Parts: sequence; structure tokens; C-alpha cells
Amino acid sequence: MKSTNLSLFTVLIALAFVSSVWAQQPAQAPAPQQSQQPSVDVQGIKSYLLGPGDVLDVRVFGQPDLNSIVDVDSAGNISSLPFLDPIRAKCRTEQEVQKDIAVAYARLLKDPQVSVRIAERKSRQPATVSGAVQRQNQITMIRKLRLNEIVAASGGTTERASGTIQIVYTEPLMCPQPGEEAEAVPIDGSKIPLEIVKIADLKAGKPEGNPFIRPGDYVIVTEAEPVFITGSVLNPQGIYARDQLTLSLALAMVGGVRKEAKASEVRIHRLKPDSTERETISVDLAAIKKSKKADVLLRSFDWVEVPEAGPLTPSRLKSTFLDVFTGTARSVFIPKL
Repeated sequence: MKSTNLSLFTVLIALAFVSSVWAQQPAQAPAPQQSQQPSVDVQGIKSYLLGPGDVLDVRVFGQPDLNSIVDVDSAGNISSLPFLDPIRAKCRTEQEVQKDIAVAYARLLKDPQVSVRIAERKSRQPATVSGAVQRQNQITMIRKLRLNEIVAASGGTTERASGTIQIVYTEPLMCPQPGEEAEAVPIDGSKIPLEIVKIADLKAGKPEGNPFIRPGDYVIVTEAEPVFITGSVLNPQGIYARDQLTLSLALAMVGGVRKEAKASEVRIHRLKPDSTERETISVDLAAIKKSKKADVLLRSFDWVEVPEAGPLTPSRLKSTFLDVFTGTARSVFIPKL
């Protein structure tokens, strides 16, 4: 009986020792989870279509002498594989090319096991983004990207954006899909293929405002030119001539006109076409506010002058005498009678 109690006591001591050892071991930290959201540069990588300049790593298992690092040549072929005729690669996936290489080597080997991996993607020129964006940028074009993705990857537009985006096409579409044949036509060197998109259409989600961007494209978010507001306004300054900037909106952006302003004789000094001279356009702002006349669209480098009414004009006569009686009037010239 004593022997049995002693054995049980020994087992309990051993269990206690093992438990203490386990408790002293540090707990293993869970493996960090990698983000599953790919960047704009690598999305769609599985459907990547090869083109001239791409580099492939071709391996034939069990045949190290046949392993090669090869380029897709200017004709779109792989022409430097040992013992093989050129293999068509342009506008095909690496899996399709891998099958063709395996079939070709099957004429020389029994059941060849071939692996093809893209080592470098060099067939697509990056799209360049410039102008009124937060970051001047170059976007790697591994897959088809739309304009909104390009602009977002550049941080979005700035306050200087005029309201339009110019897309300059420099290269034809390399691998056109059905219905895109016209985009694969060589670009005429005598003219610049240009598309202009309105930022308002892009923000509204209109299809025509969010086209696909091709490799090598230049995306230019046009910067607004200044418009100068002077005279009897609360905050005279230069502002940017954004899309559809009207006179009344421009004046509102500088705080509006003063009570002393002669709103019926606002003058817009506008540059003449292909000249440094200006023409003067008289505008009745008061009539515009009463919807009796249409608002005026301003142009880049317009100079808007809001004159001040004279102290004895009918529109200011009452306020002038009130200022005199209250002692707040500025020196007023009163002609002798």
C-alpha cells in the first residue's frame, strides 16, 4: 500500500514539473497576415499578355542544358530556345507559350516537363500623369487601367485643375480585343491623337468620362490659368479660371461686390486673339442678378474691373449723407454751385 502511494506521489510530482516547463515557454506569435489587396501595378497579372521586350525564364526538368532566359523579340517571337524554331509569344499568356514549347520539345524528348515564368515585364511603357495632380507619376501598365485609377494613383486632382483632362496617345493598342481593332491602327505621325475628358463627367461616373488608358499614354490634368478680379470687391485677387467659370460666380469667390460698387458697369478686359491688346466688355451685373441678362463666361487671363460709384450718384447719395452726418464719411468732393 505504501508502495502504491509512493508511485502515485512520484507521478504527481512529474506532471507538476512538466506543467511548469510548458508554462515557462513563450507563446508563439501568430504569423502576420499579408494584405490580399494587390496594388494598381500588379492587379490582373494572371491575364498578362506577352509582348516584345518581355523576358521569360524557360526550364525543362531533367534537361539543364535546355534551360534558358529568353527575350520576346521585336516580331513577337521567342527565337533563341535551343534546337527549336521560333515560338509565337506576342499577345499570348505564359501558359499558352509553355504548352507550345512542350509540344515542340516533345519531338526531341519523351514527355518533356516544361515551365515558363515571366522574369521581366518590359513590353508596356508606363503611363505618365502630370499637371494638376497631387503627385506627378508614372504608372506601370501590366493590365488595362481606367482614367479614374490613374488619377487616384496620383493622389487625385488639385485645386488648380481647370476642369478637363487631356489624354495623348503615343502608341497603338498592342493586343486589341474584339471591337478594339481601330485602336490598334498605327498612329499618324502628322497629328497628335488627343482625347479631352471633363473632370465633371469623370466624377459623375459617365462612361465617356472614364476611358481606358493605354501603355505610353500621357495623362495631363490641365491647370487653370488665372482670372484677375479688381476694384470695388471685398477681396481683390487672382483666381483660377476653372471650367464654366461665370462672372457672378467669380465675384462670389472673392466675397462679392461692395455696397459702393457700380454693379451696372462692370468691365471685363479681355485679350484679343493672337494679340497682347485687350478689348473691354461692359456687363450689367445688376441685370444678371435679376435674371434679365445671361451670365458671362470668363476666359483665362480676363481682368475683371468693378468700378466704384461716385459719392453723389443716385445709388450712393443716401449712404454718403448718412456717413457725413455720422462722421464716418471719407473726404467727399462737393462741387460749387
